[in-house]
Amino acid sequence: MPVRVITAPGHSRIQSLGWLAVWWIETFTVHGPGDVAGTPVRYGDEYTGFIVDSYALDGNGRRLYDSAFFSRPKGCDKSGVAAALALFEALGPARFLGFAKGGETYEFLGRIYTYKAGEPMGRRVKSPFIRIMATEETQTGNVFDTIFLNLTSPSAPLFALQAYGMNPGVSKIALPGGGVIQPSTAGSASKDGGIETFVVFDESHLYITPQLKAMFRTVSKNLRKRKKIAETWYLETTTMYAPGEASIAEETYGLADAVEEGLVRRPRMLFNHRWGEIPSLRDPANPSTEESQRIHELALAEAFREAYGDAIEWNSIEGLIDGVFDTRQSEAETRRYFFNALVSSANAWFQVEEWTTRGRRYLRTVERETGIDSGFVKPWRGDEITLGFDGAETNDATALVACRVRDNFIFPILIEETPDGPEADGYIVDFEKFDAAVAATFEKYKVVGFYADPPYWRTYLDKWSRDFGDQLKVHSSKKHSIAWYTKNTIMMDAALERLHTAILNGDAAHDDDTLLGKKMTRHFQNARNKNRRGGTVIEKEAKNSVRKIDAAMAATLAFEAAADYRGSKPAERDISSEYVPFRAR
Repeated sequence: MPVRVITAPGHSRIQSLGWLAVWWIETFTVHGPGDVAGTPVRYGDEYTGFIVDSYALDGNGRRLYDSAFFSRPKGCDKSGVAAALALFEALGPARFLGFAKGGETYEFLGRIYTYKAGEPMGRRVKSPFIRIMATEETQTGNVFDTIFLNLTSPSAPLFALQAYGMNPGVSKIALPGGGVIQPSTAGSASKDGGIETFVVFDESHLYITPQLKAMFRTVSKNLRKRKKIAETWYLETTTMYAPGEASIAEETYGLADAVEEGLVRRPRMLFNHRWGEIPSLRDPANPSTEESQRIHELALAEAFREAYGDAIEWNSIEGLIDGVFDTRQSEAETRRYFFNALVSSANAWFQVEEWTTRGRRYLRTVERETGIDSGFVKPWRGDEITLGFDGAETNDATALVACRVRDNFIFPILIEETPDGPEADGYIVDFEKFDAAVAATFEKYKVVGFYADPPYWRTYLDKWSRDFGDQLKVHSSKKHSIAWYTKNTIMMDAALERLHTAILNGDAAHDDDTLLGKKMTRHFQNARNKNRRGGTVIEKEAKNSVRKIDAAMAATLAFEAAADYRGSKPAERDISSEYVPFRAR
């Protein structure tokens, strides 16, 4: 099931106010405008789990998270979940009061909740200020519309609060006992003093303008002013972002990568992303047969069930499949909006589905034919491998990647990146760490080829040539055993095409399970095709981009060394950096 959830150390659904929150929401809230407007909210295991996770507590009863991220396809009622949580934050027992001995009760509008022994008890936030951010200046947004319906419809349970001082207006809702719920736009948010206790950033993939991004940063910083006592936090909901737009959603996905890779010191973000995967949207294996088309539609239906989860209950699978074949919408848009899947830029070296599905074909074939988990094909001591290396000195990344010769399984040995933020100042790569990694790899595996890009690392390439050159069965050129200049456009074009074709044909596999493997995958997804005199190469999206590609370059060199070795044709070419030939036109 394609679900990515990142939680903090010590996370426990037992120690959470979320169970109380779900009871409160299902007891007192109704659905907003739409086909089921006014009907009571009911959650399945998936949405219940997200709410319980959002209200997880530490051992002292304080919130574990100061933000939660909820990513689902269109039609999953993300705005409805946000509205329900906003109402609970405004009116419900949303903060820790103590641990129950058992039998204590909470009462609201005549309904009673009885606590179990050891369960966290809740209290209302004092003077809550709930801000609902809107992306358009002329509208309040789906979240606020749902809140407004809950407080103004006579059939809604919370309508009764008007007798206790509730004053719902279209621009501000005054809460009984103090506090407000307020919709805001980019312009108005910057003018307020910033005493928010809970904020909803709905559809953050649309936060791409300077005004909206500034709004997000201003308001999220405002939450710190009341953080200690009010335990402020925000909810970010989204559908998959468009790559390259630099939206807030894209930034959050980047933060999630950093959290998983251990690059963030104190992660306090709950991350929950669900999507569906299918290699080909519109093309069955054999479009001329009805059976092939039927199988393709069954695969589409299963991918939609994966993407929508509990929300498939109120979505039509037939309608979603019909939308796939509507050629007025691109396949990339369909993957983004309705499968909630990451897509690539038009000039990406690898489209995401190519890397994540076709690139894993070999491993899945082994599992299917042998019944053995993919761990069966992962590297063992003594395996015959080749190495690729691409390095920097300061403001970039350095990577050492291996390719197992017998099956083209590509896996990273070591990847180091320039850290983000102030820690980047004065950063210099740890040369000795990579030197030790190379030595350890030669000791563990049978290394038959090693291609490395020389700039910044010439001294170490000379050292590695002296130490290990005699063990290599294939050399980069007649002059060098290791040095392979990636600036040679013609040779780089051929090497990149070789690896790309192997991945597409299922003739190469790669590690994207381990944390280091996920980092390598990110480098592949960052790579952009660039046409140069002499061929097509890969580069970062922009010269100073923080999105690194060095592991993709290193993997290409490792794969090229493996191809040369299998062909038993030691290189007889001169690939010095002084002369870069170009293709005749």
